[in-house]
Amino acid sequence: MKRVAFILLIVWLALDSLKAKSSLIYIWDNTSVRNRSVTLQSFLPDSNYYGGTAVIVCPGGSYCWHDYDVEGVEVARWLQKEGITSFVLKYRVQGIFQYITHSRAIFGGVQHPDMLEDIQRAIQIVREKAKQYNISPYRIGVMGFSAGGHLVMSSACFHTSDFIARKGIRHAVSLRPDFVASIYPVVSMSHPDTHKRSRRALLGEWRQFNHDMRDSLSLELHIPYDCPPVFLVNCKDDPIVKYHNSELLDSALTSKHIPHHYIQYQTGGHGFGASNILGTKECRQWRNEFIHWLKNIYNKKYDK
Repeated sequence: MKRVAFILLIVWLALDSLKAKSSLIYIWDNTSVRNRSVTLQSFLPDSNYYGGTAVIVCPGGSYCWHDYDVEGVEVARWLQKEGITSFVLKYRVQGIFQYITHSRAIFGGVQHPDMLEDIQRAIQIVREKAKQYNISPYRIGVMGFSAGGHLVMSSACFHTSDFIARKGIRHAVSLRPDFVASIYPVVSMSHPDTHKRSRRALLGEWRQFNHDMRDSLSLELHIPYDCPPVFLVNCKDDPIVKYHNSELLDSALTSKHIPHHYIQYQTGGHGFGASNILGTKECRQWRNEFIHWLKNIYNKKYDK
């Protein structure tokens, strides 16, 4: 019993230490947006082993809600343990009430480009505060899951469109992420295998039927020639976001000769994040694959 109590104490102290190295940033404070529901939670490692690399994590949730624990906090804590500075972005989403009632059809509400403004603002803040966080302003990546995978890829596709400038925010930093990790992402808004709930939440009750709007946010149609390197993962048995989404993105990246690494697992389903329990043993390999890929894109071996 004493040994068990000692182990529990060590685990509690370790978790408490991690929490102590986490803080919350209200990214729209002192701006015209004035939305305190949008936050950036930081997770700082004891030492950054990857040349000052940082990752902004965007959990999924169909652009309706956030899977904040499994695809947000758990992912950030895994990166933190790996020696990578991470931030979890709670971006604007449609909301469960609005999803159920379709109230946006009358009263309006959150929709594109609100989410893209949030991730651009997050990239701006992290890059401007790179010295404060002891990270490199040239190694700031984004990682997203499901709808969050669509959002992080959107930040790469549309980085030259300065959405936050429309809010009166002036800055001198690039909004282009240095790399993208898109995990079982929503990709197309126009393909027959689109994830319709995400499309409706992103575009709105009326714009979801506009084919021009659908095409404008179908990422396979908008890969820029200066797209950053992409790490892409999905599972063929995904019952939520059809695997064709990732295949479309892989094909588009290949056609533009964008450096990327695509892994399609046979099993794992959807929504496993960085969990040691969810998904399958096969798909949970993605975390090791990501670390290996991260080392390779910078052509350097980092000792931990």
